[in-house]
Amino acid sequence: MEFQRLHGAVADAVEMAVTGKRAVVELALVALFSGGHLLVEDVPGTGKTTLARALSAAFGGVSRRIQFTPDLLPSDVTGTAVFHQPSGELRFRPGPVFANVLLADEVNRAAAKTQSALLEVMAEHTVTQDGFAHRVPEPFMVVATQNPVDLDGTYRLPEAQLDRFTMRLSMGYPDAAHEVAVLRPTSRSGEVDDVATVCGPGDVTRVSESLRAVHVADPLLGYAQALGAASRQDPRLRLGVSTRGLRALVRCSQVYAATRGRTYVVPGDLQAVAEPVLAHRLITTREAALAGVTGATVIADVLRAVAAPRPSAD
Repeated sequence: MEFQRLHGAVADAVEMAVTGKRAVVELALVALFSGGHLLVEDVPGTGKTTLARALSAAFGGVSRRIQFTPDLLPSDVTGTAVFHQPSGELRFRPGPVFANVLLADEVNRAAAKTQSALLEVMAEHTVTQDGFAHRVPEPFMVVATQNPVDLDGTYRLPEAQLDRFTMRLSMGYPDAAHEVAVLRPTSRSGEVDDVATVCGPGDVTRVSESLRAVHVADPLLGYAQALGAASRQDPRLRLGVSTRGLRALVRCSQVYAATRGRTYVVPGDLQAVAEPVLAHRLITTREAALAGVTGATVIADVLRAVAAPRPSAD
């Protein structure tokens, strides 16, 4: 299958810079080929920035980086109109969001007004300025990072923005063998310039669109809906999975199935991507949070409680 070969080649290229994190890289590519956005949450120094830059380098895309700070303005993200003296006109000057991969570094350090500047472009792939819509390049992916430890001077991401991230991933530390390999003075880990370009942006867009043909049977759609309904009825949650979240679950399961060489989705595909796709969309009650319950905990419980459809005997 063409996509399986392409996915493997891109993953191999990214792994040249992101050592020992194959599972994370493959899930990040699921988010990319599903047309979604990625939230990477982890402590500093685990490769969050390297992952975003390596993804862009592997498919020959344009990468831009914004360091989010409390004084960052919305126009610093999307762009602004500037006066063009020869013509006497105001002309739109695109901001860094006009890229294939936008790295929003420490996104939770910017004020809510600036964070909200990302909402339209994440959902619509357009920036509206003075009544005119300007489209960003395709493919377009926001890779936002946030540090869950140092919370001084940060702003909590609103639920509407969290819901627009297709996946949330955590890099984690490499295992002992890979960490030793990274520590070697001759190691090229983290060197994004060494990442091979294995395809072009047009290839990503074309293949992503073709993956919509991966078959999802009605019983599996019902299974996805039942998972969402179970989360909404969980007494430990103030907010369950949205319909947008369930659509992301189905879309990512299509891409995940294709990475396994299949043209159809099975329950295991939905289960494999459920935690990274759904957990960050859940809001626990105060009591549940104090008891150590997380979104991942609830998703794991829901997956155990809701019966997956069985293959037909026909």
